[in-house]
Amino acid sequence: MAGYISELGAENLVVGVSSPEYIYSEKIQSLLKEGKIQNVGSEQKYDVEKIISMKPDAVFTNYIASFDNTYQLLKNNGIQVVFLDEYMEQLPLEKTAYIKLFGEFFGKEKEAGEKYREIEKNYNKLKQLALKAKDQPVVLANEMYGNVWYLPGGKTSVANYITDANASYIMKDNKEEKSLTMSFEEVYAKSGSVRYWINAGIHASKKEMLGTNPLYGKLEVFNKGKIYTIAGKERQKANDFFESGAIRADLILKDYIKIFHPELLPEYQLTYMKELQ
Repeated sequence: MAGYISELGAENLVVGVSSPEYIYSEKIQSLLKEGKIQNVGSEQKYDVEKIISMKPDAVFTNYIASFDNTYQLLKNNGIQVVFLDEYMEQLPLEKTAYIKLFGEFFGKEKEAGEKYREIEKNYNKLKQLALKAKDQPVVLANEMYGNVWYLPGGKTSVANYITDANASYIMKDNKEEKSLTMSFEEVYAKSGSVRYWINAGIHASKKEMLGTNPLYGKLEVFNKGKIYTIAGKERQKANDFFESGAIRADLILKDYIKIFHPELLPEYQLTYMKELQ
């Protein structure tokens, strides 16, 4: 959510944030140090008394069923609770469009509308540029946790980005809007022609990645293809891919086009992605 606020330059309207260690914005971090923004706990446990004492007009949050009592307590104290589900949006520009909602709350409707139209225009131009590519490389995404590979379904935002970047996702025929749980063997059987592996966590190197799971070494793409993580803009625990990346669908698409079709963007340097060596 911090990404929407930063994009609108509305940081000074914020009085408190949860889990500040995961916020990338330098302006918000600066306001935290100055005491102008307070730490109000984490996504697991809000400091409700502190929030009530600060008398905010509204609290923005993702809905968690087990927090119903907390939400009611805030409402009882005259605080509006606004539930945002931007993370559930699977069309990249639909996630960007949440900036209009923030524009309404912060009295910045004009700025929000202009920003959305600018990103939408950039995105559609890039989509057309990608169509000039001569081939559609096959792409693998995400990684394993334990014994399970959580592959994005064929209708998820990751799959949509890959399609818009004119590449071929290994699960493109799947119709799910959620992650698919697969074994290494199932992924291995589909990965023979894969040339690019994207969103491969935040590993520092291929050697370190192999240390977390030696099975990766059996994949052709690990040995002969290219692997990209989402660690291009990190600062300690904060990763801007999850912050400004929620709005800047155009820059994420630009990264993917640069990865799959580097000849189309010869001067561009990756923003959120980073090639693993």
